[in-house]
Amino acid sequence: MAKMLAARLHALGEPMSVDTIDVPTPRPTDVLVRVKACGIVPNMANVINNWPTWYPYQPLPRLPAIFGLDPAGVVEAVGEAVLNTKPGDRVYVSPLRSCGSCQVCRGGELSRCRYFTLNGYFSTSRDGQRIFDLYPYGGFAEYMTAPQHAIVDIPDNMTFEQAGKLGYIGTSYGALKHAAAGPGQVALIDGITGTLGVASTLLALASGVSKVLGTGRNEDLLKRVKELDPDRIEVMRLGDGSSGEWAKSRTSGEGVDFVISALGAKAPVETMLDSMQGVRRGGKVINVGGVGDRLPVDVKWLMDEQVQLIGSNWFSTAQGQEIAGMVATGALDLSYLITKSFPLSKVNEAISGRATDHDGGFSNYVVIP
Repeated sequence: MAKMLAARLHALGEPMSVDTIDVPTPRPTDVLVRVKACGIVPNMANVINNWPTWYPYQPLPRLPAIFGLDPAGVVEAVGEAVLNTKPGDRVYVSPLRSCGSCQVCRGGELSRCRYFTLNGYFSTSRDGQRIFDLYPYGGFAEYMTAPQHAIVDIPDNMTFEQAGKLGYIGTSYGALKHAAAGPGQVALIDGITGTLGVASTLLALASGVSKVLGTGRNEDLLKRVKELDPDRIEVMRLGDGSSGEWAKSRTSGEGVDFVISALGAKAPVETMLDSMQGVRRGGKVINVGGVGDRLPVDVKWLMDEQVQLIGSNWFSTAQGQEIAGMVATGALDLSYLITKSFPLSKVNEAISGRATDHDGGFSNYVVIP
């Protein structure tokens, strides 16, 4: 059989090794992709070092395992039952996997499946190993297989390196879809300088949102976000006052139409509680990041103000295709990304470097197999 190189994790907390293994063969409804770039998410270092301790109910694949969440490349071959995708297509491979046959999967809502698993990352199901066994190849390899429904066609003006950022861009887009973001609205993005925050900002502006208010801790990054569109973006440093009161003051006391909480998984819960108070009556709060503790919510306030608190996780392949379309037409400009590329042999250096990078949501670390 043909051989390929793949970075595999053999033990938690230890460096990955680059091994020679067989090139996978696509099943009838699968696509074989030659990986050209795979993005490294900021959380990857935590997943391969701390995840089992932090989230024991969200298992990792059985070791040795090939990680790599955000692959993009060229279709090498397709299974006999694949009709639309063809060899030579430039694609992004969404890592969202599900059982494919339950009620929600049949309705196209794969992220609601009890087997929801992010290929090359972790599963939200205790039975997720069944999915990992079906699709054991992440993006830190020269080739990988994926189901045909996971394929997003990318335009010629989107590089493979930029496509390696689609996971977080798409996650931000999915949150904005829950918010029903559109023309004339005002948004508050909590954690605007992070990967999800910067992407949410640009996508909100591309969706016609009139103004984006944003909070963050790093003054230099806040200035860089503001410079993306000085007329429509306003920023405030966390710690300089109440973000909720600030949002109300910037909207004549009315409040924003929606809040995107794009905080990190270890952020203080008080930060999110504060920003929630900046939403208008009947508005929405979309959580797409996470906080360090349980959120003590005043449900009577939610009821009286008719505020919706919504959890958002990942995005659909169709939404990924919409983003690709926005890039193709110029509605979404990905030139803000600062790309730092590493060969597969430097995958460990890339993962550790991404975890400590100072460019926030502008940073784009990719591995080139």
